[in-house]
Formats: sequence, structure tokens, C-alpha cells
Amino acid sequence: MKKTNYIFRVLSFSLFITIASSCSKDFLDLSPTTTLNSGNAYNSAKDLNNAITGAYNAFYQEYYEWDYILLGDMRSDNAYAGGGEDIATTPYDNLSIQAGNTRMEFDWAQLYFGIGRCNIILDKINSVTDPELDMNDLKNKIIGQASFLRAYHYFHLVKTWGGVPIELHSNTTDPNKTNLQRSTEIEVYNQIVKDLEVAIANLPDYYTDDNTENKVRATKGAANALMAKVWAQRPDRDYSKVVTYCDAVINSPAGYTLLPNYADLFDGEHYMNDESILEIAFQTDPNWITSNWGTALFNEVGDGFQSYCVPSKDLVNLYDSQNDLIRKNANIIFRTDNDYADENWNPCRDPATAVPYYYKEKHPNGWNGGDHLYLLRLADIILLKAEALNETNKLSGALTIVNEIIRNRVGLSPVSATTKEDMRTKILDERRMELAFEAQRFDDLVRNGVFVSTMNNLKEYKFTCNDGTPSAPILINYNATTEKQLCPIPQNERDRNSNISQNPGY
Repeated sequence: MKKTNYIFRVLSFSLFITIASSCSKDFLDLSPTTTLNSGNAYNSAKDLNNAITGAYNAFYQEYYEWDYILLGDMRSDNAYAGGGEDIATTPYDNLSIQAGNTRMEFDWAQLYFGIGRCNIILDKINSVTDPELDMNDLKNKIIGQASFLRAYHYFHLVKTWGGVPIELHSNTTDPNKTNLQRSTEIEVYNQIVKDLEVAIANLPDYYTDDNTENKVRATKGAANALMAKVWAQRPDRDYSKVVTYCDAVINSPAGYTLLPNYADLFDGEHYMNDESILEIAFQTDPNWITSNWGTALFNEVGDGFQSYCVPSKDLVNLYDSQNDLIRKNANIIFRTDNDYADENWNPCRDPATAVPYYYKEKHPNGWNGGDHLYLLRLADIILLKAEALNETNKLSGALTIVNEIIRNRVGLSPVSATTKEDMRTKILDERRMELAFEAQRFDDLVRNGVFVSTMNNLKEYKFTCNDGTPSAPILINYNATTEKQLCPIPQNERDRNSNISQNPGY
């Protein structure tokens, strides 16, 4: 069964770390050092160029291949767990994650792995005197990329766990420097902003005249986009700053623009497009190192394997209520060729009953997929600007964005709203349909203060199968609380560092 391959894949990743890749030959040819210790040699521009390429390796680990999507969509009203009652991921769906969850341990470690690579680069770069660093602004570009990547990883840490230890130096084994206490949530966000200010000051708008490298390396547009998302998500949010940074992306010399056809974004033929701000460029790879094997976990058929992140009836009903067939069909596919029992859609394996699959990545290719993942794209930023305009009492401007830019692309009639509260709901729905399975929904619910009410008001059901007959519907009680807006700190991290406190409620 496919799950055997998945378990092998997880174990393999715990044994080795390898170089990431992109579709740029120069990027692909670099071979960075793979260990993080004080013995690493950083003596030349080539060493540092190799190291910054190696820093992108964090995007080719499990967290960014699939787990951040589970955290963003499975923990929300967008998806059920699927996966055949996987012991680690089922708690994502029913909001019962515990401190010993193995996926939490992987995620924490992999994000700090990425941070560690950035820390070493930023620590070492000013001591390297190679004159090649001054050519083509190379030193500044490396500083900008390392600062952006560190900020990006910390953004995912703080959204998931709240305040976390802020590690800025990783080439030490001194426990007084590594066994840090948790910083506050605001302190982590302040560090992210500080890194992004460095990134914006040092990154180019683009690297080349085509998009082969511009979409896989951090750019000024990516840093401005992340800054907009940071100022929206942090608890002391500032929507005026959100508008400023959104506008910096929308008006960027990089020329970001929406694709005319929404479906082209996810057909596997139009990656590195003008709507993309930053993406992970996976490739088919027989060793699974740079391939997108996560696609198979979402969208593989056969061998008795139940795919993960099954689209919810509530999400499907939203698409249907809006007659949004374009985005629905690009993001979800219904199939009857299932040989497993699905407790939400088809508990008795009725061959005539269709079950939906996550379909944003369409080419699993036997666990060797080459589908890219968008980390940042323009539609998200445009809708975030609409949200910021509405929250700063510019409702008409928000309506214009939603209707004339976003809904117009997919042929939907305009929506109307007369109050900020009504417009907020309309924007949330629009973001949900536009960005389903791009790890945005959970953040949107939390940011708008509706996570608890949304989850507890859901009318979602599961079923058992009794001698070939589905049971009466069993209402799912999510028991959402404000404490569940954060995940528990992994227990193994607290065992290693007694200075790390646990989140409330765990």
C-alpha cells in the first residue's frame, strides 16, 4: 500500500538532508555544505553563494511539501483529515493535537533547520573579504535572501506556536546560547519585521529577464508581500501598513499581474508565471529528493490508500452556492474510482458515490510529482488589500477589488455589501474560494476573530457503515477554543530545553 511508501519516506528524511533545486541551471549546480557547526568554512563568495542555495533546502522538506497545508486547511472548515485515520494527522481535523504529536516534532525541527542555515550565513558573511562579493551586488543579495528566508520560517513558527525562542546564532553548542526561553509573540513578529526590512533594502525586484530564477529566489516583491501578511496577522495589526506593502507588490517593477485564466495556475503547464511571487520548483526525481511527493498524499488513487485533506462538504457547498465552477474544478476533483471507505462522503464504498480530492496539484506521478507550490501569489495580496481597505473604512475600494479584479476573472457576478461586517464576510468567502488548499484559511479565520465561532457552528457529519448501509449522520463536535488557535509546543523540545514553557490548554 502507498502508506508503506509514505512511512519509508518519513524515515528517509530523518536520515539525510540534501540540496534543493530550481529550474535555473546556476541555482541547480550549487552544492552547499550540509552540516551546521562551527567547523564550516565560509571563505569565499562561492562558499556563501553555495550556502544561500542550501538555505532554500528547507522548502524541500516535509513541512513545505504538505504539512503546512494540513495546518492551514485541515484545521479549518476546508477539509477533513482523510488518510485512513492517520494517528498523527487526524487530530489536525478534530482539533485535538497533543504535545507528543510526531508531525509537530517534524515541523518545529525543520523550520529551525531552515533558520539555522540562514543564521550561519548572516553570521559569517561580514568576515569574508572575497572581492567577488562586491560584484553584481552579490553580498547584498545574499544578505537579503537569508534575511527573508529566516523571516519566512519564523512567520510559520509564530503562527503555529505563538511566541517561540528567537535563535539568531546557530554555530554554537553552548547551552546558554541555545537553551533559550520563548520570546513573546510580538517580539517574534518584531524580529520578522526587522529581517524583512533588511530584505527589502537588499533584494532586487528581479534577477533575470525571464522568470526561471525570479520565482524561486526571494525578491523585493516577496519581502513586501510577506511584510503585508505579517502586519495583517500579528495581534497588534496595522492595516494602513498592510495597504502600503500590498501596493508595493501590486505596483512592483517586477510586473506582477493576475493570469487571465485561473485554472492555468494549477494545470502544471504555467508555473513561474506573472501572478507567482514565490514558489517551490519541484521536479520529477527518482530519489524523491526534489520531487513533490506530497502530491501523492493528496491526490493518488488506488491500492486501498485514502488521500489526505479531503475537501469538506461546507467548502463544496460554498462553491456551489456561488456558482463558482471555475475555481471549484481547478481545486477539487470528484472521483468514483475509490477502494476505501470515506467516513464523511462514502462510508460503505458505494461505487456510484463520488468522493472529492484536493486537486490543486494534479500530477502525483507515482510519488515523483513535479507540481510546484505557490508560497506567495498576487491574488492573495490583492485580497489582503481589500481586507485592509475594508478594515480602515474604505468599503467601496474593497468592493471594487473583489468584484472587478477577483470575481471578474472567474466570471462571477458582483457581490454587494453595506457594512464593514458584511464586507468582511464577503472577503473571507472570496479568499476561501480563491485560496483553498494554499494554507490560508486557518490564518484567515484567526485573523478575523471567527475561528472559534466558525468551527463550533459547522454542521459537518461523519457516518459509519452497518452491513452495507450508512448510519444516521453523526454531528462532528470540533470543541474549538481560543487556546486551539495555537498548537502545543512539541514535548521532545521541552524535554531538551526546560526553559521552554507550554502553551495554555495543553
